[in-house]
Amino acid sequence: MDNKIVLITGATSGIGKACARKFAKEGWDLILNARNASKLEKLIYELEVEFPKVVTWSFLCDVRSRKKIEASLEELPPEWAEIDLLINNAGLVIGVDKEFEGSLDEWDIMIDTNIKGLLAMTRLVVPGMIERGRGHVINIGSIAGDAAYPGGSVYCATKAAVKALSDGLRIDLVDTPLRVTNIKPGMVETNFSVVRYRGDKEAADNFYKGIRPLTGDDIAETVYFAASAPEHIQIAEVLLMPTNQATGTISYKKKQE
Repeated sequence: MDNKIVLITGATSGIGKACARKFAKEGWDLILNARNASKLEKLIYELEVEFPKVVTWSFLCDVRSRKKIEASLEELPPEWAEIDLLINNAGLVIGVDKEFEGSLDEWDIMIDTNIKGLLAMTRLVVPGMIERGRGHVINIGSIAGDAAYPGGSVYCATKAAVKALSDGLRIDLVDTPLRVTNIKPGMVETNFSVVRYRGDKEAADNFYKGIRPLTGDDIAETVYFAASAPEHIQIAEVLLMPTNQATGTISYKKKQE
């Protein structure tokens, strides 16, 4: 295996799936993480059909379980263990409740996935990168991490943590060749919003009416841009939004006739 290896968490939908397709197209070898075995198998099959030369490894576990992450990493054959790029993409938001009305159980899921899962993956993968003297961590943050908005304070807090953790890791690695990037999308239309509205696709679709949102492919292109920059260039942070979005709370939507 002479190609570079990328490990993508949350790879079976949205931004993660788009990243898997983009990096497969560019000739990288893929370690694909997901919780759902059938979805992961389907994705790997699709990639192998579309990109016959792609080489993949299934990394089946929930990033909320540190023990399962450790076990999955230990199962990697030596030729797969030398990970060049870690894309911490797994993340979600559930609900649009006020902070004093939200579900503590749902908050646990968000915090354990968006923060603790990212931390565990980083802690377990980065030491090997340091030892090999090469590597890159790309975290999928959000414009939500810049400022809170109504009905999203806990999610915003988790993405603010992603920014702080990205910045902190970059500081900790400043004397190494490793790079750290925080990608912060604005409005992106994926299954992410369906989860936000607890499965209500109509509500999710209505959120994007009147504006052309970003797609998972748009974010994947940006992720690849950061990953493929010359080694002496560290793209620390990228904020990208639809043209008609100005901030996390201000956007222009055309009225529907």
